[in-house]
Amino acid sequence: MTDSQAAPLRVAGIVRVLVVDDSAYVRKMMTQMLTRSPFVEVVGTSRDGREALDMAAELGPDVITCDLNMPEMDGVGFVRAQMARHPVPIVIISVANPSGEQVLAALEAGAVDFLQKPTALATDRLLDVADELVAKVKAAAGAQMWRVAEAKAQGAPVKARPLGPLANTRADILLIGISTGGPQALKLLIPQFPANFPIPVAMVLHMPVGYTELYASKLNEMSQLQVKEAAAGDVLTAGHAYLAPAGRHLSFRKMGARVHAHLDVRPLDTPHRPAVDVMFQSAADVFGGRVLGVVMTGMGSDGREGSAWIKARGGQIITEAEQSCVVYGMPRSVVEAGLSDKTATLETMFDVILDCL
Repeated sequence: MTDSQAAPLRVAGIVRVLVVDDSAYVRKMMTQMLTRSPFVEVVGTSRDGREALDMAAELGPDVITCDLNMPEMDGVGFVRAQMARHPVPIVIISVANPSGEQVLAALEAGAVDFLQKPTALATDRLLDVADELVAKVKAAAGAQMWRVAEAKAQGAPVKARPLGPLANTRADILLIGISTGGPQALKLLIPQFPANFPIPVAMVLHMPVGYTELYASKLNEMSQLQVKEAAAGDVLTAGHAYLAPAGRHLSFRKMGARVHAHLDVRPLDTPHRPAVDVMFQSAADVFGGRVLGVVMTGMGSDGREGSAWIKARGGQIITEAEQSCVVYGMPRSVVEAGLSDKTATLETMFDVILDCL
């Protein structure tokens, strides 16, 4: 048995969603939250992954939201099975588990995004969660699933690219801002960097609190760069990559000849914390024109204002090309503002970065 009705006729501009969760209460609340938007329609609900596979084949939803902890077939198993059958944008909606392994496994399997569900949906945060949920579902509807499937199919480990000594560089720091589709993209890009990369790398990836440390550790395992979650006071060092911790902005402070990482919850009025804009602006203030910023796949416009600061100080901006983005939102905002110096696909990004050093 299912909670679904017969599949409605498709209406242009309407995102058709299948909700998968083992709790009837959560299915009801998710449906109410999603249908607050006139552009979202819940076409069916399912109580576990096995049932959802059949419903997805029957209903052909544009997006699936999925819990992680379910009987019969859990969320990770469902994502793997659905991607093998027919890639569909899947947004994981789940209470965080202690280790975070399940969330990263779901993203590795092909889920395009994740939203942390409050332990009780009937809380003061309900409206905030609803707005974020609708935004993520609408962004997921535009995801290029062939890109996700292609990234997932990359079976062989990515090898570091050899890099000879560079006499001079035009940049003293490389910044990367990324969101939806980012976990998969960074796992293809960062391992290409050799251990002797001549400048430090700092990254903002929009993730919920509790996952950036584990993700940085996994990137470190597959990379020659020393990758870590940034900590307050870290001295920025060539050959190292620093991932901003979820929930705090990453900025920079110069002390003598050294530049240190600084973490803060302020500013409080940004759509994301950490924000790409905050990191980019701080780097422009500290490093002047010797900043190379990269804006990659993700929804929204985080990175646009920061790119303007970098350009105003004489730095350079690279944007990821639309054809390789899972969601071409953040790079589009930079390109349309006339702030992009070069565009590169994910496959050519490392070469273009080297060209700009």
